[in-house]
Amino acid sequence: MKSTASILFVCVALFGAVFAAPRAAQAAFDTSAKFAVLMDYETGEVLWGKNENETMYPASMSKLMTLDVLFGAIREGSVSLEDEFIVSEYAWRTGGAASGSSTMFAELNSSVPVSALLKSIVIQSGNDACIVVAEALSGSEEAFAIRMTERGKEIGLKNSVFKNSTGWPHEEHVTTAHDLALLARHIIMEFPEFYPIFKERDFTWNGIRQGNRNPGLYLDPSVDGLKTGHTEAAGYGLTASAKRGDRRLILVLNGMESERARADETVRVLDWGFRSFKNYKLFAAGTPIENAPVWQGTYREVPLVSASDIDVILSVDQRRDMKVTVAYETPLVAPVAAGQKIGVLKIETPGAPVREYPLLAGGNVERQGIFSRAFGALTHLIFGS
Repeated sequence: MKSTASILFVCVALFGAVFAAPRAAQAAFDTSAKFAVLMDYETGEVLWGKNENETMYPASMSKLMTLDVLFGAIREGSVSLEDEFIVSEYAWRTGGAASGSSTMFAELNSSVPVSALLKSIVIQSGNDACIVVAEALSGSEEAFAIRMTERGKEIGLKNSVFKNSTGWPHEEHVTTAHDLALLARHIIMEFPEFYPIFKERDFTWNGIRQGNRNPGLYLDPSVDGLKTGHTEAAGYGLTASAKRGDRRLILVLNGMESERARADETVRVLDWGFRSFKNYKLFAAGTPIENAPVWQGTYREVPLVSASDIDVILSVDQRRDMKVTVAYETPLVAPVAAGQKIGVLKIETPGAPVREYPLLAGGNVERQGIFSRAFGALTHLIFGS
């Protein structure tokens, strides 16, 4: 028999009101971007989105995947920042000054330190730098693109296929706004030693100084990364992250018509996101959430607790119903060990998947002796309790 106990009153007592799920509450908000996602960094929860799971052309935002592979190679020791890679004719013609695209202006057959290539990719969006890295790590850009796609699958990018290291137009080179947000979160979380480079305003190579292309760095002091992108097929896009206080948001926008629109929307959507959502602490780890009755135990009940804090992100603009319940199988028969999984706490909010958290026994309950168990059974037969 399954027992379900509603503890909705707890939420009302904590908040004074009941709030809606972020996605449902913010349906009216819109952007000029064709694809968008706003993600909470701490939890990875999508707070708001627009066509976030539809495939799109990422343009130079796909260089985040190139960087992730390079960061990983440096981390594992197969490459060092002091290593120098040769600029091949293919890299020079395809991504260098001769290409007319974004470039670090590396000279043909020159040797460039990995540290400079890394900064060029982040700050200058250097296509030549990407190809040089791809050829050095995998032998060819084609082989490196396969490595990028495989690496993407490893970190949870379910809808991304990479055909080159630069984001140069290719009909099969696609991703989604959600995948890019996941990639940005992964980079910030896994490579904190490299992330500060994304905030650097400029980089000079071969006597040519170029500024960081991320407009958020100049318009919003809370923005500290990550990467822009633009091609005729993709439109103007940006994967950005901003931190205000102890909260960080990740924003992906793509398919806009101009640089100005990209800059304006970046600031507007981030401001809205920080204003509109708040993290609410429902239950602290180890705090009793519900008491479950125990049959034939030395105690009649055992507290149910969570091993970790249970926090949810809710809109502060809209108030709707949120249902919180505890479910567990009953009767619960002694003995019960502390830490034993007993049931789940479910949080249901309109327009969002049900969130479930395991509930554990908060203490030990030994089994009664034979005489106590016999007496308890008799009492239950007579009085039904």
